[in-house]
Amino acid sequence: MKKGKIISIITMIAVSAALLCSCGNGKKASKVVDENAPITLEIFDVAANYQGVQTGWFAKVVKDKFNIELNIIAPQVAGDSIYQLRSSSGNLGDIVLLEATQFQDCLEAGLIKDISDKIVESPNLMKFEKQIKALNTGLPGNSAGKYYGIPTEMMDTSPTSFSQERIYSLPQLRWDLYNKIGAPELNNLDDLLKAFVELRKVHPTNDAGDPAYPLSLWPDWDGGDGMIGIANVVQLTTWYGEKIKGSAILKSDGKTFYPLTEKTGTYYKMLKFLNDAYRLKVVDPDSGTQDWNSVCAKISNGQVDFIWYTWEIGFWNTSDRLADGTAFCFIPVNDQKYYTDSDAYYGSGRVFGVGSKVDDAKYARIMKFLDWYASPEGATIQHCGLEGFNYKVLSNGKFEQMNDNALMDNLPVPAEFGGGGYSDGFNAINQWIVNSMCTNPITGEIYSAQYWASYKEKNMTQMRKDWEKKFDATDATNWMTKNGKIVVSPSVSVALPSDSPDISVIRNSVNKSVCDASWRMIFAKSDAEFDKMWDEMATEVKGFGFDELYKFDVEKHTIEVNAKLAAK
Repeated sequence: MKKGKIISIITMIAVSAALLCSCGNGKKASKVVDENAPITLEIFDVAANYQGVQTGWFAKVVKDKFNIELNIIAPQVAGDSIYQLRSSSGNLGDIVLLEATQFQDCLEAGLIKDISDKIVESPNLMKFEKQIKALNTGLPGNSAGKYYGIPTEMMDTSPTSFSQERIYSLPQLRWDLYNKIGAPELNNLDDLLKAFVELRKVHPTNDAGDPAYPLSLWPDWDGGDGMIGIANVVQLTTWYGEKIKGSAILKSDGKTFYPLTEKTGTYYKMLKFLNDAYRLKVVDPDSGTQDWNSVCAKISNGQVDFIWYTWEIGFWNTSDRLADGTAFCFIPVNDQKYYTDSDAYYGSGRVFGVGSKVDDAKYARIMKFLDWYASPEGATIQHCGLEGFNYKVLSNGKFEQMNDNALMDNLPVPAEFGGGGYSDGFNAINQWIVNSMCTNPITGEIYSAQYWASYKEKNMTQMRKDWEKKFDATDATNWMTKNGKIVVSPSVSVALPSDSPDISVIRNSVNKSVCDASWRMIFAKSDAEFDKMWDEMATEVKGFGFDELYKFDVEKHTIEVNAKLAAK
């Protein structure tokens, strides 16, 4: 899903009631004098929401450590045509970060370098040898067992573990506002809508007088990660144990598919939920036209009462807000059963690689950089922040957060760290090799700040105690597990077929039709108008070849499903 560079920070830092600072990045990197001349590395990066030369404090870290500059090429900014343009030129980038199917296509096209000789000399990468080998063994045509790619977000747990206190998507309300409307039990979506109406009454504006709404939507992530349908709905379908796989929806049994266009399905259900919310006047009227950056600012300004991505709380929750009870937290809806992927043991689905055109000198520098990127020092930089700015080291060697509003408020960074604003200087690559839920050997604790002992002690607030008492659980995942309300999908490493040219044309046409119709349906004035639009959309995509696309997607994702079933 498209996530801004600021976002990704939070993604990695993950979740829980207070979060936020987890998005910084590590300790001051030890300075290494590189005798080679300065060089610029071009990074073709599907995860980046920033295009251009890396600036600020992360630029200083990389310059001091490796004498390199990073130039980010971001198709999310420049448009998808840049992928075709650069791949057709034969040089995608010095470092590439691609979706797995794109990586396979580029490997077959000769755009990816064999890194077998250097990766075995990279001790930090080789800590994940099992996962890296699984990815490369599954690459089409790689019978010789060579290494070409490095998975992103790898974990050090197991393929079936789930370690986080919160899953990726779940209903979250501000605790103070939830209590202000009587802390109602929410049995279904109708109850949630009633709560939204009451929230609008008690919180019509933020403290500055700007309008506040329970829901604020945005369209600029639609179509990301190969999804069909609008991102805001795709994520909500997971609340009923299902997962959209292109044009198909995987049921909560983990093995049965049905078409996205089915009226009894969860895409229809959650789209109708947003339309009902709109007709109740609890949806931000800017929702159809604003981008994520606008929504992000509104969350930080207190203009949004309800969020569904775990990482979004990083734009509001701070220690102070946890202490005064105004932070966001999980509020269960009783008829829901939440889907989540397990720990990303084999990676998150994207792949780092090296461009086939790099010369030997640049290749050596790239592999040193990537090995550092996977090192405890590099992962600490990415997930914990700057020592002396984002955290301090305690006498026992563990970390304690500082400036937990650095990301939210783009706090000025001291000149010694590179100056500028903190979020402005954050790592624009926007993707990691080592997941934030891995254990940091420097501290013996998980990288993500919300799991530090110092964090937990500081944030055992009255709000947390009250939440635990009301829901008889220690955290969101604990509540879901105790109540049989979670569907965990194992992590697997499988190679899935990429779209043929014909399937690609159908997919693009279907996605555009579904997205355009979905936004119109959110703003439909009646049930009849909503259903008419749905039926017209279903007829239109059928004409584009939806049935052929659905058959392809089911066959494709059955490979993944079978691997997941075998892993259980």
